Amino acid sequence: MTPERVVSLVPSITESLFDLGLGSSVVGITGYCIHPAEALRGVPRLGGTKNPRINEIIALRPDLIFANQEENTAAAVHALQAAGLRVLVHFPLTVHQAIADLEGIATLYADAEASARVVELAERLAAAQAGHAPLQPLRLFCPIWQDADGAVPWWMTFNQETFTHDILRLCGFVNVFAQRGRRYPLAADLGLAPAKPAADRDTRYPRVTREEILAAQPEVILLPSEPYEYTSAHLSMFREAFAGTPAADGGRIVALDGSLLTWPGTRLAKALDYLSTLHASLL
Repeated sequence: MTPERVVSLVPSITESLFDLGLGSSVVGITGYCIHPAEALRGVPRLGGTKNPRINEIIALRPDLIFANQEENTAAAVHALQAAGLRVLVHFPLTVHQAIADLEGIATLYADAEASARVVELAERLAAAQAGHAPLQPLRLFCPIWQDADGAVPWWMTFNQETFTHDILRLCGFVNVFAQRGRRYPLAADLGLAPAKPAADRDTRYPRVTREEILAAQPEVILLPSEPYEYTSAHLSMFREAFAGTPAADGGRIVALDGSLLTWPGTRLAKALDYLSTLHASLL
């Protein structure tokens, strides 16, 4: 059945639905769904991604809810399913998986125009890959959170099992912490204590020390605006903290819109354009 009343709990999917021409079905979103701004005016906002207001969602009688395994909680998904609502949970770890999710959405709506737009996006990805194949790869460090003022300062980053790693890889960047897993507890992650079994805990987001970053000798440091709100005001701090790396000494520390790295949807088109241009400018 073609969805007619949709709630999106995922900002990237909300934007994608409108970009694919399917936005008229959207009856509810989260407070973090900000694109496309004009089209979202008047659409009910139903709490945050981590704390959606379940009763308000149920009252809207949606025939489909979009969720994401990482952005939304299992408790919220289970509560909606227990109310008899259909919840489609996405969790793309690569760019190709993200495009496959978009293809699935277009198929779900049986919308030929939406399908054609996804095909165009896949073609842009293929062109970007072909263009970067012969180019010099650039070693990159990209923090997404930090505790730079503690007794042992640390910066959180991501490894190769993430969407963010994959889109950067496709655009010619080499993640210097691709192989680094997160260790538990924090002291172990910082090299101060033995590690305990991770069990079912997420190991994709290691916290690394200044010494690790200096040893990795990144040629580029990217400072995204989310989830940690890095801005151009942080540039001087990173230049000072990581002097001696090619990134700092060569003036290749860049603040950027974090959604270009973390929104696995139609925003991929903008991300591919931006990152391809950035890579070329840094060579």
